[in-house]
Amino acid sequence: MSKQSGRGRVAGLPEWDRCAVMGVVNVTPDSFSDGGRWFDTTAAIKHGLDLVAQGADLVDVGGESTRPGATRVDEDEELRRVVPVVRGLASEGVVVSVDTMRASVAAQALAAGAALVNDVSGGLADPAMIPAVADTGAPFVVMHWRGFLEGGNVKGRYADVVAEVVDELHTRVRAVLDGGIAPDRIVVDPGLGFSKEAEHDLALLAHLDRLSGLGHPLLVAASRKRFLGRVLAGPEGAPPPARERDAATAAVSALAAQSGAWAVRVHEVRATADAVRVARAVEGARTGAPATDAHSGRPTTEHPTTGRPAREQPAAPERT
Repeated sequence: MSKQSGRGRVAGLPEWDRCAVMGVVNVTPDSFSDGGRWFDTTAAIKHGLDLVAQGADLVDVGGESTRPGATRVDEDEELRRVVPVVRGLASEGVVVSVDTMRASVAAQALAAGAALVNDVSGGLADPAMIPAVADTGAPFVVMHWRGFLEGGNVKGRYADVVAEVVDELHTRVRAVLDGGIAPDRIVVDPGLGFSKEAEHDLALLAHLDRLSGLGHPLLVAASRKRFLGRVLAGPEGAPPPARERDAATAAVSALAAQSGAWAVRVHEVRATADAVRVARAVEGARTGAPATDAHSGRPTTEHPTTGRPAREQPAAPERT
């Protein structure tokens, strides 16, 4: 199977010649990763624009924490948090994804300019979600989900995590298709960290080709997650705080890009933007395909190490 099979194109979104970078804007006071730094609307919009300046291709805006143990916010509060930020970013030309499990929030965010709905429940949390998205024709992310996590990491038992996640995603994708969402507007996500232990997440990352076999572009959302903390801590140490897991996140991003992921969802964009471009440059060296400019789509000559177009390189090496 080609490593590119999971990349593909998502109808209704720009087409990138490499793994896209989805930056995260949490408009929440209780995110595990940033603890409410972007809870203010103005700060959230600025942060989203900063992520684009750092290399994000699209920005995922969410108003409800989905970390284990988080309490759900009510609908009005989620709308108050999300819609103004979506509108502000979309007005600046940003490709915006809305991270929500509510059909009403998805519909109003799409009306405010969002281009993609990223539902961690894959439409299971709100029966109105799939009809609402189908009516708009928006692309939809179907994540592997086994229920709300208010009680912790529920239903995390697997005999064969890769086979079970693939089977459950296949069933969910079938339901989404039956609900009227077009096949070329579906993205799948293995749901790293959702009802999964570290060994489950690592097994899924090791077998992204199996997930790509579902026939839809693949989103990988590993950023700062608990399994990275476990890996970095080793057998005896304490896991590092979430914001100290960005280098590990960039490593996963490079691996996912090499495996053909359509996009990676990350909190710290710059390192991952570099990682996916390096992965693309290595891929180009292997296949002989020219790299293309991320914005114009025209072929460019790239520096073999940085992956940046030649026109961005200094005219002569710096001397020390």
